Amino acid sequence: MSNKSKQEQKEKAIGITAKKADDMAEWYGQVCLKSELAEYSPVKGCMIIRPLGYAVWEAIQGYFNKRLRSLRVQNAYFPLFIPESFFQKEATHAQGFKPEVAWIANKMEGERLAIRPTSETIIYDSFARWVRSHRDLPIRINQWCNVVRWETEATKLFLRSREFLWQEGHCAYETEEDCDRETLLMLSEYEALCRNMLAFPVMTGKKTENQKFAGAKYTTTIEAFMPDGKALQCGTSHNLGQNFAKSFGISFTGRDEKIHLPWQSSWGVSTRLIGAVVMTHGDDKGLVFPPFIAPIQVVIVPILFDATTAKVLDKARDIFKRLDENYRVVLDDRDEHTPGWKYAEWELKGAALRLEIGPRDVEKEQVVLVRRDTGEKISVAIKELDKRLPEIMKSMNDAMYKKAKAFLDESVVPVKGWSDFLAAIKDNKMALAPWCGKQDCETAIKEKTEGVTSRCIPFDQKKVSGKCFHCGNSAMYLVCFSRAY
Repeated sequence: MSNKSKQEQKEKAIGITAKKADDMAEWYGQVCLKSELAEYSPVKGCMIIRPLGYAVWEAIQGYFNKRLRSLRVQNAYFPLFIPESFFQKEATHAQGFKPEVAWIANKMEGERLAIRPTSETIIYDSFARWVRSHRDLPIRINQWCNVVRWETEATKLFLRSREFLWQEGHCAYETEEDCDRETLLMLSEYEALCRNMLAFPVMTGKKTENQKFAGAKYTTTIEAFMPDGKALQCGTSHNLGQNFAKSFGISFTGRDEKIHLPWQSSWGVSTRLIGAVVMTHGDDKGLVFPPFIAPIQVVIVPILFDATTAKVLDKARDIFKRLDENYRVVLDDRDEHTPGWKYAEWELKGAALRLEIGPRDVEKEQVVLVRRDTGEKISVAIKELDKRLPEIMKSMNDAMYKKAKAFLDESVVPVKGWSDFLAAIKDNKMALAPWCGKQDCETAIKEKTEGVTSRCIPFDQKKVSGKCFHCGNSAMYLVCFSRAY
């Protein structure tokens, strides 16, 4: 076998063999594994986030921590283990999470411990000690941590696993108005994160009573829509009312010198966002990362020939040192692979920009930048790199968002009746339908369609008239329904 044939076989082995349009589930699994984003764990139901994947999470953390500081939210950390008595203080909350909780028998102390599925209970036990006066409010706490929900379904990397990473914010306020305002404020921060960093759009709205967070007064959500016709809940922000305050003895002396209960909120996003980025932007070559969260924003690939190797490498190293101060950059100066091999590998791994430099480029004092999202080649003078890179990255992010927004817009289909609804779902669309708001009606829809659920009641809708698309009773509002992850 010739060296060329061996090379072609090797490239095929590391490349993506499934087509995104034909078999998205197989394509998604191959992309995550072959790009070295993540892998399955020997522990059933868990996953290993490899350095490439964790770098995306770190980029999300970096952006969001800056936003949290500007909103006067403080990061803290609370225990992984929650006493059973804490978890059962708020009955609705305990019942809602009962099927998902993993328990540890604690024979030495006599009380079982839950491995946190979420941290309202352990954090609000602390709030009961921290809050005494209206001067102690508002409290805004966030923690970055892992949680465990004992899933029985098959593991889907980043999308569904027994253990995953997230941030969870927990706040307490003097008034309901304050709580309402900041519940929506945090949802808008999540929408901005998806738009500005992840380059995909989301629908914003309220969850139905069936779908709201266990123990909440109401839940707001951001919902993305994936190319295979399934919705993905990407973040939630809850007004928890005063039930947790009652259950955990959180009270304060108000401005009127009387005792009051605070209003509370909680909000969170998880590593599920990484899965959304992969599915939204990836292609048949592999990962396509928006430049601001790309683990590798620029990969430098020198084009080497024997007579000019030293000169080209020297210039490539100079550029690397210059860019390394402000960008996540890699210099691929390996001599065992051809430039074509390197191009394929870095496309698989989602490097946002490829910077090519050969002997002619050195002579012209320029480089060629190749956009991962479109493949467009842009010649840039080396002295102009500091100016052009931010412009190109902004252009990439905007273009990727625009493309994803067009897909979402064409995927939301208004329907009036049951047959229209079924046709939209069969066509892998999200159905926007007039609905009565009754919980038993929603349950019946899910049962008849084998899993179609309400995703959100979109904000800013006009008063709805007419009949429910399913049961024929008077409609209360328009609701988005679809299949979901």
